[in-house]
Amino acid sequence: MDLLTLLGLLLALSAIIVGAILKGAGAAALVSLAALMIVLVGTVAAICVQTPLATLRRALAMLPWILRPPGLAGEAVIERIVEWSRTARRKGLLGLEPEIESVDDPFMRRGLQLVVDGTDPERLRGILEVELDAREEDEIAAARVLESMGVYAPTLGIIGAVLGLMAVMQNLEDPARLGQGIAAAFTATVYGIGFANLFFLPAAAKLKALVATRTRRRVMVIDGLAAVAEGENPRAIAARLQGYLPG
Repeated sequence: MDLLTLLGLLLALSAIIVGAILKGAGAAALVSLAALMIVLVGTVAAICVQTPLATLRRALAMLPWILRPPGLAGEAVIERIVEWSRTARRKGLLGLEPEIESVDDPFMRRGLQLVVDGTDPERLRGILEVELDAREEDEIAAARVLESMGVYAPTLGIIGAVLGLMAVMQNLEDPARLGQGIAAAFTATVYGIGFANLFFLPAAAKLKALVATRTRRRVMVIDGLAAVAEGENPRAIAARLQGYLPG
């Protein structure tokens, strides 16, 4: 669980609610099913028009990462690659074949299979780098779905406010309801700007950061597997891969 993200979401919610109370609007002024429908459903509708189905599915699959980031244990990966290099030096590359099924990560498992198959190190790098680039491009495109939602939500909030004001203008004969109606009209604007700046855009930025970290880990895996295929010394491999980890 990413406690920092959870704390940020709680602070964002508190800031809006407590701010509304301190400003005198009251928490009840923030409750509007109509505004929520216009902003959220409208934003999702815009995304459905913009985004290919495969990218949208990937974005939904990646969304939980903001609270539960994918495994990025660099030290554990280095230890495993170093152990493979020791096994390869003792038993040869075919000695790594029993290890393939025990690897959970598909990218790493595919790379190890190439090592066992005796693929030339440079060709191995080329094959895995093509897959790496494709994965990174797909994941960045998925992260941009949330970024686009952060762009559309404020505009939908303005549309909601305008619709609310239109309803108010149709009831000018009842002055007692004008103030309440105008206040309710601007609730959609609060929703649109709030969702965009307190969730959609920050979540997109976090997903992009996680994708960058995953890409760096995969580059490390490629480098390590190529070194195993070349028969490099395990200690040299460990020292080399440590450079990929943050200081």
